[in-house]
Amino acid sequence: MLDSSFAAIVPMVCVTLAALAAMVAESFRGRGEQMPIGGLGVIGLSFALVGSILLWGRNASSFGLIRADNFGLFASIILCIVGLLTIALSGQTIRRDGLPAGEYYTLTLFSIAGMMMMVTATDLLTIFIALEILSIAVYVLTGLRRDSPQSTEAAFKYFLLGAFASAFFLYGTALTYALTGSTRLDRIGTWMAAEGMHVTPMMLFAVGMLLVGFCFKISAVPFHMWTPDAYEGAPTVVAGFMSTGVKAAAFAAFVRVFLSAYEPMRADWVPVLWALAILTMVVGTIVGVAQTNLKRMLAYSSIAHAGYLLVGLVAANEVGKAAVLFYLLVYAVTNLGAFGIIALLGTPDRPHEELRDFTGLWYTRPALAGLMTVFLLSLGGIPPTAGFVSKWYIFSAAVRAGYYDLAVIGMLSSVVSVFFYLRVVVMMYMAEPADTEPRPAIGAVPFLALVVSTIALFYLGILPTRVINLAASSVSTIF
Repeated sequence: MLDSSFAAIVPMVCVTLAALAAMVAESFRGRGEQMPIGGLGVIGLSFALVGSILLWGRNASSFGLIRADNFGLFASIILCIVGLLTIALSGQTIRRDGLPAGEYYTLTLFSIAGMMMMVTATDLLTIFIALEILSIAVYVLTGLRRDSPQSTEAAFKYFLLGAFASAFFLYGTALTYALTGSTRLDRIGTWMAAEGMHVTPMMLFAVGMLLVGFCFKISAVPFHMWTPDAYEGAPTVVAGFMSTGVKAAAFAAFVRVFLSAYEPMRADWVPVLWALAILTMVVGTIVGVAQTNLKRMLAYSSIAHAGYLLVGLVAANEVGKAAVLFYLLVYAVTNLGAFGIIALLGTPDRPHEELRDFTGLWYTRPALAGLMTVFLLSLGGIPPTAGFVSKWYIFSAAVRAGYYDLAVIGMLSSVVSVFFYLRVVVMMYMAEPADTEPRPAIGAVPFLALVVSTIALFYLGILPTRVINLAASSVSTIF
């Protein structure tokens, strides 16, 4: 099948079949019966991961709308890793909080299938359809705790603002079609190149509409207002999934659209992204310093990291293009680990999301405190973690492209952000436990997932060259 015209859709078909299997299994599950529904997701994602690896270098295409080039496959591999880690960290928290397992795993897998379609699509309408598939599933996941008013409010805010963003994206697609007569990225790029010296207000308006849609999904300022509320109200593992999978898919599509189809208009949209990158880094960092709720803190951290990624997109040289993909991989592993520990420490009566809840964690849970320290240091960009290397490549790309201001502001905001990461570390190690409440036991599967994530962060921080080279070679396939 990998040599047929359907080859490009094999990974997403594997995930979709797993989602359907999870849905069917849930329909046959009796009340109170335990079924390994998450295992179906692991199988589907594992096959998708293997399929993505086997498709590497083939540049397969299906229906003229999906192309499994190395760029899309690299992003798909990141999404498979996100899915596997999410499922590994979810089982214990789903049982503890009484969430509907069948719905949770089905929606998670459908959203990943939409993400994989989004990163391999070569048509604006296909990207829009993929965006809606992943968005609708994530809206429902955000409000999955039906007995929680906070969760319902978060889902409603996310849905309402997401609908506006989708409308902007679709309007930009319609204007692009009106101008070029096509929604195919290659044909749009050809038309834009021919008209590059004659930029019209309609062309700028179309690019602006698409920019708003993408900026909402990546939580760029000023389209970030939904992020802290959605992360705080959603189940913690869902917040981790949103902050990594959705961002990876949106950024990959962002890169494909703007550095291929709209590359001829680069001089017009780069100044806008330059300003957005600065605003996103500064606002995410400054507001994050004031947070005492860890999920809100990580939400503003996610906003700041979107700003760093925008720096790579603005630079858009060989280093910058590869750095964006490498950064997405590192950020996905790091943030899922941090959210995973917050989720695993919670109890049905107390979510353990506040800074004070981590007081003295080293004395009660030294292993989890050590793992959390690694994740926080990686988010702060402290060597020898992968977070340091990923930021190094991003800022190096900005310097090579002549954007010294972005590099300086990025480094300063990164230094300031270390404060709110180290604040958690200080609370864990240098304060006595605030209470003697027994902590829940951590299962072997989620603990193993956290350990593997930690090892990966050190590996990517010490020996990043191979993965960076793969990212560089994959990005070149879309241009």
